[in-house]
Amino acid sequence: MVKVSAEAIDFIKDLLDKNEKQGYGIRIYLAGMGCSGPQFGMAFQEGAKDGDNTQQEEGFAFYYDDETKELLDESTVDYIETPSGSGLVVNNPNIKSSCGGCSGCH
Repeated sequence: MVKVSAEAIDFIKDLLDKNEKQGYGIRIYLAGMGCSGPQFGMAFQEGAKDGDNTQQEEGFAFYYDDETKELLDESTVDYIETPSGSGLVVNNPNIKSSCGGCSGCH
């Protein structure tokens, strides 16, 4: 199960409203693997697809497949603001940030 910060819930509800996506949820998907572990993407989704795991939140749901569910275990979806922008992030306590020498780290 994914934990979701109050800030992320507020941001997602506002995002759904601004984009006229009432009744939609958010699909979390595996976007690739990086130096520090899995990278996740998110997109609007109207209802669960066959085989989806559904996690109800306040006013919307998250949807993800079994592979993503396993990688998301104990993760937290949070909303952050930085000098370079703001948005949602998935913080996974099981992945230690480290560089194994891949070209993206240099």
